[in-house]
Amino acid sequence: MNAAEQLEDFLQSGEIAPLFNEEILPYLSLYHFNKGELICSQGDAAEFLYILIKGKVKIYTTSEEGKTLILSFKTPLEVIGDIEYVQEIDTINTVEAVSPVIMIGVKQSAARQHLKNHPPFMQFLLEIITRKFYIKSQFMRHNILYPVETRLASYLVSVAYDENDALVNGNVSTSNLTDIANLIGTSYRHLNRVIKQFCAAGLVERNKGTILIKDLEGLKLAAKENLYE
Repeated sequence: MNAAEQLEDFLQSGEIAPLFNEEILPYLSLYHFNKGELICSQGDAAEFLYILIKGKVKIYTTSEEGKTLILSFKTPLEVIGDIEYVQEIDTINTVEAVSPVIMIGVKQSAARQHLKNHPPFMQFLLEIITRKFYIKSQFMRHNILYPVETRLASYLVSVAYDENDALVNGNVSTSNLTDIANLIGTSYRHLNRVIKQFCAAGLVERNKGTILIKDLEGLKLAAKENLYE
């Protein structure tokens, strides 16, 4: 199946078909991103509006000092570039593929011209943006109410699984433990203590600069829910 046929298949699905009108169809393209590939970078001009169809992405920001902070993980259906599209601003955060990713993309200029008066698309965009605000509120609550053990387990599950609960990454680099600590709202020292607890419990194994996930079901049990998705 070529790209045009694959795009047509996606456009005929029940969730996606109502979002677009006939006018925008010639401007839509299918985009594939490999694991680890950047989809958009913080500070760049926001040229495209993407709809995530398959795979998982992580969203993070980088400070002027070069420190990174992972903000969330996203699975389908999700929009990348929605706030930039509405506000007409440069890209706010960096988005990276955690697993192989497929997206429908359209230039923002074309979307403004052909979709601004299409109620199903605008309603979808409104639902996506308001859901992000809700998730942000829940994220802040979780970081206050849940113990570090639960938060770390949830983070590791988010990194390890794609949207179909398929394992995409059994190893997490220990070079970004400070970023992980910042995300889950704890200190680097406390994070290391919890990792040692997980090692002792057989959930993970720390070796040669990586954390190897040994017991995904145990981690999911400890996580309770996906706090960062």
